[in-house]
Amino acid sequence: MGARRSSKGRARRPTFVIQEHHARALHWDFRLEHDGVLVSWALPKGLPEDPATKRLAVHTEDHPLEYADFEGDIPKGEYGGGHVSIWDRGDYELEKWTDREVKVVLRGSKAAGRYVLFPTKGKNWMIHRMDPPPAGYEPMPDRIRPMLAHAAELPADDDGWAYESKWDGVRAIAYVEGGRVRAFTRNDKDVTSTFPELRELGEFLGARSAVLDGELVAFEEDGRPSFGRLQHRLHVTSSAAVARRAREVPVTYMLFDLLYLDGHLLVGRPYDERRVQLESLQLAGRTFATTDSLRGVHGPDVVAAARESGLEGIVAKRRDSPYRPGRRSADWRKVKNFRAQEVVVGGWTDGKGERQGSLGALLLGIPGPDGLTFVGKVGTGFSEEDRRELLELLRQLEARDTPFSSRLSASERALAHFVDPTVVGEVQYGEWTSDGRLRHPSWRGLRPDKDPSDVVHEP
Repeated sequence: MGARRSSKGRARRPTFVIQEHHARALHWDFRLEHDGVLVSWALPKGLPEDPATKRLAVHTEDHPLEYADFEGDIPKGEYGGGHVSIWDRGDYELEKWTDREVKVVLRGSKAAGRYVLFPTKGKNWMIHRMDPPPAGYEPMPDRIRPMLAHAAELPADDDGWAYESKWDGVRAIAYVEGGRVRAFTRNDKDVTSTFPELRELGEFLGARSAVLDGELVAFEEDGRPSFGRLQHRLHVTSSAAVARRAREVPVTYMLFDLLYLDGHLLVGRPYDERRVQLESLQLAGRTFATTDSLRGVHGPDVVAAARESGLEGIVAKRRDSPYRPGRRSADWRKVKNFRAQEVVVGGWTDGKGERQGSLGALLLGIPGPDGLTFVGKVGTGFSEEDRRELLELLRQLEARDTPFSSRLSASERALAHFVDPTVVGEVQYGEWTSDGRLRHPSWRGLRPDKDPSDVVHEP
């Protein structure tokens, strides 16, 4: 269809509209005026900006031209039930329209560029951007490793630093595109299906694309973070079990950094600039929230307030620092309210007395230049369920020889069952002894989000 004539004789281009449709599954309805109707496709992930990307376009029924103005709610139970809003509209230049190919140049405020639609099998089509993306556009990275903090003293001078709460949870980087979320832990484990709550973040951001850094946190009824409660969410696999645990132990994604937004990589920008853009998104919902960033305050006062609130500690972040993917940097300093140490499990001992046939204690190590150094054993802090699940896990990893580079005493070695050192956990403890052992350690839980190579001696 070529350009039409207006009532004054001027050529008029045909119109298009893209409606954001929060139905059973979020999608975008892409509609082109053609031969007196709106020819329509449903785009599950929206319009692609990157010419290297092709996206699904499901050909749907034609709609009357008046439907281009529709915004509102379609009642639940009806076809397409859910909220509809106009994401963009404008006119387009038609280059080609056949049964096998539709080429258009869109001229909208958000959707602008040359696109082609072509069918695959059945009623499915694909949509592809044919011209270069907008100037300065950068594709979303496939993976950004999280920046890590040093355990250190507070800065001597508060100027130039911001303070955030340290959440007692699991670190996760979330990739949001086309209303869908993918989430990965520090060791690149995909936890998207483990935490279905993250879908709400995708719905909230809609057509915006973002990479976010944050912590998945379970809270007690009094509002305090609970790493113990979070453990109940980390080891389930079946969809039914995931849904049940999500109801029993809800999790909130606490967001504290923005690494990519709408075609722009932000890791090289200063902390303050990233925070301004993060806060502009106003990310707050039932299952996600943006953490506070405190500036112009006294660090020890923030530590004291965190302690009173039952938080793990705080993180001080240099306000002019970039984000350093995968690196542990002194630009981020963590100050904890209790002593905790990540450890690698190198074996176990059997329980005695009432616990005969059960797990007695775990043998712990920390990797070093000479191998896995033995740092003691932990026999407290476990629930009966913990002991049962850990014993089942470790029996599958049992090995003949010790994984420890340091020598165990004869009694320790005689009672030990050794394992391949692949399991990471965390303990709380009183202090380090003069011979490098943990004094009074108590088990906090497994850390499936971390690899043994991530474990370092925390000063």
